[in-house]
Parts: sequence; C-alpha cells; structure tokens
Amino acid sequence: MKIIVTGANGQLGCDLIRVLETEDTVVPFSHRDLDVTDNDRVSRVIEDVRPEVVIHAAAYTRVDEAERDPDEAFRVNAIGARNVAAAAEAVGAKVVYVSTDYVFDGKKPSYSEFDTPSPINVYGRSKLAGEQMTAFFNRRHFIVRTSWLYGRNGKNFVKTMLELTRQGKPVRVVNDQIGSPTYTMDLARFIGRLISTNLFGTYHASNSGSCSWYEFAKAIFKEAGFSDVQVEPISSRELARAAARPAFSVLDHQAIRLNGLEALRPWREALRDFVRHDLTEAQKEG
Repeated sequence: MKIIVTGANGQLGCDLIRVLETEDTVVPFSHRDLDVTDNDRVSRVIEDVRPEVVIHAAAYTRVDEAERDPDEAFRVNAIGARNVAAAAEAVGAKVVYVSTDYVFDGKKPSYSEFDTPSPINVYGRSKLAGEQMTAFFNRRHFIVRTSWLYGRNGKNFVKTMLELTRQGKPVRVVNDQIGSPTYTMDLARFIGRLISTNLFGTYHASNSGSCSWYEFAKAIFKEAGFSDVQVEPISSRELARAAARPAFSVLDHQAIRLNGLEALRPWREALRDFVRHDLTEAQKEG
C-alpha cells in the first residue's frame, strides 16, 4: 500500500515509518512539510500522492498550554483532522486518527469504546472534536485512542525519569493518576495490522494492564538498573498544573476483542524491551 503519515517526526510517526516501510510505500510529512491546518495544501498533497491510507498522527499535544490557547489546540486537532479526513475521502483513502485517553473524565476505573466521552480539559475536548470531524468527513475511518506514549524519538516520561537520575535531581511523581503506558512501536504495529482490514470504527489501543505514574517511574528505574533511586509519591494537587488530568484513564480493549484482533502485550514487558534494547540502541546511535 501507499501510506501517508502526518506528524512523521513525532514519537509515533517515527515508529510508524519504521514498522510500515518494510512492506509498504510510506510518504512521511512532518509539520514543516505539511501544515494540516492549511486545507488547500492538505487537499493538494493528498490528491497528488493518492494514497490508500492516511495515518493522521500530527497533533497539538501541549496539554497545559492548550488551556491558555484553546483556539490553537482546536485548529490543529479538530480543523486539521477535518482537512485530512475530507481530503482522504476525496481520493477514496482510509484514514486513521490517533486520539487519546483524555477524551474521558476519569470517573470510572476503565473505559471501553462504547463509553460516552466527557473530557475535562481543552486538549481532550479538541481531540474529541477531531474524532468527530474524522468520522463525519470520512466513511472509511479508524479512530485509535491510546495513552501515556513513550518511544525512541522525542520527549517522554521514560526519558525524563532517566535524565533526572543523571542530573541527580529528586524524583517526585504523582500517585493518583492511573493509566496504561504504551510503547509506540507496539502501537505502530497494531495500526499496521488494523489498516490492512476494513474493520472500521473506534479502537482503544494501549499496552495491557495499568499503573500510576509513580508505579511507572519505579518500574522504569528497576528496568534500567537504578533500583536504589528514591521516588516520592505526590498528589496531582501538589503539581498545580493548568490542565486537569483524569484520575483513571485505563482503556479497555473491547473493540479489539470483538473484532478478533491481537491485543497489545503487557505494559511492563514492553517497557523492559524498550529500556534494555530500543533505548540502548538509540543512545549508541546518538
């Protein structure tokens, strides 16, 4: 297949390219190459490439800044999604919109694809609007919600924790937010399998199991051989961030089960592989 990937320089975008280019023709677009808020430009690019699939991984992800600049968050996450979905529909292409666990309010222990979204921050509302735009403007759509991403490229929680150990700084991590850490290579492989089907709809795709950010940090240090690092659990209130976060954002993978697809592996197993192999290789290359 010929596949366009937006947000190609991001964590997920880079791993989508790594996974897909072994068997398919991937045409990557970073933000510099393609501003998804430019409707005319998006239409021309997709018309010229004429892909079978567009994976829309570009997004505004600055959760706290979105509270101060909601227009920009909605411009990228909602209007950008509309532009991509409509242009893909015009050439008969499937579209994948990568969304987030933050479309939920965190009042339940876990959420399936059939639960009603109720976001509690601007970022979550803008991503939900992007889901709605995608579903409205493209009949052949996959909406893939995921959570707590980390990977080889870009900034993420795993890298931040390990950097703190090198700097000798104290480690204080919230213990009252529960979710599912997700390795971008595992998510990329799932999306690669999904686009080969016509099982359209909404999917929750995260590594299996759940933990708090505090438990995640402890696991990172253990897998990296820093078991003696002292981690202090704190409350979300102590961080005083601009945007509220859902207390529980564990994604139940009901659509994966119902459609007979392969679930992502346990989060701890994925973390172990990332820290001991992928991250090590990246450090050698760097």
